[in-house]
Amino acid sequence: MNPGAPNSLVASPSGAAGTDAPSRPFTRIFLLSHMRAYTSLLGHILGSHPQIDGYYEMHRSYASGADLERQVRDYAAQEHPKPGSRYLFDKLLHNDFTLDLALPGLGDAVTLVALRQPEPTLKSIVSLFAKKDIDDLYADPAGATTYYVERLHALAAFGRQQPQRYFYFDAERVHNDTRRLLDDLGRWLQLASPLTERYQLFSQTGTAGKGDSSPAIASGHIIRQQSRYPDITLDPALLQQATQAYRHCRQQLLAGAINA
Repeated sequence: MNPGAPNSLVASPSGAAGTDAPSRPFTRIFLLSHMRAYTSLLGHILGSHPQIDGYYEMHRSYASGADLERQVRDYAAQEHPKPGSRYLFDKLLHNDFTLDLALPGLGDAVTLVALRQPEPTLKSIVSLFAKKDIDDLYADPAGATTYYVERLHALAAFGRQQPQRYFYFDAERVHNDTRRLLDDLGRWLQLASPLTERYQLFSQTGTAGKGDSSPAIASGHIIRQQSRYPDITLDPALLQQATQAYRHCRQQLLAGAINA
């Protein structure tokens, strides 16, 4: 894999959002993870780099060349692609959306996979969705656990099916090993300048359905203090189920990662 050589199969608008413009090729960056794993934060950090377009969750599959073309069109309808950018980013956090790295346009795609440990993840999911006006499956610890376990099973399967096609990192590194993680990402992506902890705010920042909708994402920088969610209690059986899935998935992903 050569992440420095963009594919030439997908046209990208390079002018104003929502307008027709000359085309250029993009190399894709995909972040595969699960909800509440700092993916919005990392997406904003990546999307603030001059070589990278994209920062939010587009909620789509990549199963055909047409999907790649639609990604470019839909992104250009929301944002202004940067002159000279070479990467287009998206993240996939749900099993509803698939990624086929065998597509001709994805031969040079850079895939990142990240997991966050179960207890803080589950509490964060429950806390987020409990604040919504409607009853949501994820507001219940059992529903959040089902999502987490099923998502990790799918990510483990991806790791088995795509050995040496992805980079793995623990999501906690976004907070507790930031500089080294950003340096690793810059090296994996062969970026011409370093990634920084401070990031831009974009048109979809904080929008529900596009990623983190909490006030924290609008700060423009990493907030070190994290909630412990003392008001949320997890059933030990659910936590054990999630922990077993996490350990199995992480082992599988580490075994097949490029950076293993």
